Amino acid sequence: MTQVLFKEQAWRFLNDLLQGQKAIILCDSNTKQCLEYFYAACPSAKQFPVIEMSAGELQKNLKTCEMVWYQLTEHGADRNTVLLNVGGGVVTDLGGFIASTYMRGIRFVHVPTSLLGMVDAAIGGKTGVDFGGLKNMVGLFARPEAVIVDSNFLKTLPSKQYRNGLAEVLKHAFISDPELLAMMEENEDELISRSIQVKMDVVERDEFESGERKKLNFGHTIGHAIESYFLDGEKDVLHGEAVAAGMIMESFLSNQIAGLSKEELASIVEVIDSVFSRIELSGDDWKAIKKLMLFDKKNSNGSVRFVLLKSIGHAVTDQAVTEHLLDEAFHFYTGS
Repeated sequence: MTQVLFKEQAWRFLNDLLQGQKAIILCDSNTKQCLEYFYAACPSAKQFPVIEMSAGELQKNLKTCEMVWYQLTEHGADRNTVLLNVGGGVVTDLGGFIASTYMRGIRFVHVPTSLLGMVDAAIGGKTGVDFGGLKNMVGLFARPEAVIVDSNFLKTLPSKQYRNGLAEVLKHAFISDPELLAMMEENEDELISRSIQVKMDVVERDEFESGERKKLNFGHTIGHAIESYFLDGEKDVLHGEAVAAGMIMESFLSNQIAGLSKEELASIVEVIDSVFSRIELSGDDWKAIKKLMLFDKKNSNGSVRFVLLKSIGHAVTDQAVTEHLLDEAFHFYTGS
């Protein structure tokens, strides 16, 4: 498994790794502000060139990859170069894909600067870009050399972006570790470390998502469809906000299909609503979102498959859901 290292230990490792090493830094226009702290923590990185991409999910595409591949060649990157991906989930997803395909694969290190990046996007070896208006449709599995986790990066993170990452922490609590819910207001480093451990434990048992790893998609079948639907629109819907909506609807489906009790359904909804506002969705929105679900990568033979909860902490995979129940879940979410 990839080494996931924290704070002082992480920076010692990275400084040692970069001694006498050719490396290039990838960041975006938002996370460029994090380079000052990055250089202070890792002085050996100051000498390396920086490739800056525009920020936002809309930039996670093959056109951006082409720009970065071109700049890698301009900076003389070869098969011994290490790409340092400094940023949130977009940078780590895209940077991992770029590194894994450049010259048939060069080494890369993730330095996530957002909570979402720390507890989810940088962990587990998935890389990818959006294609045809669909989330992560082009990508591959590739392990970073290491993931450098330092919560000091979060001090400059806007509250909306911090909540964006909490959706994945909540997901880890609902599928595997309910005690995370009690830690939400406690030590931030412990919350991050424990949430990361949930994902790492699952990935270690099923790296290529043939079975148990599918549990990590709770809330994402509907969530990714919502996120894809609003990707090019005027409404700004973050990944975590879409997944939060997905988790409410898929918890309703869990109650209808998988045995989740009404009491636990109410508890899940209460927790999510305490962190996230509901997304306004019309009936027409929902029709389009349902169509996008047909492109979900976890589907089988044209049938939409869900991860549902038997109880909080116990998820089940490959659950078929009728269109009628999907519509009921939508009405449950919107109160319509």
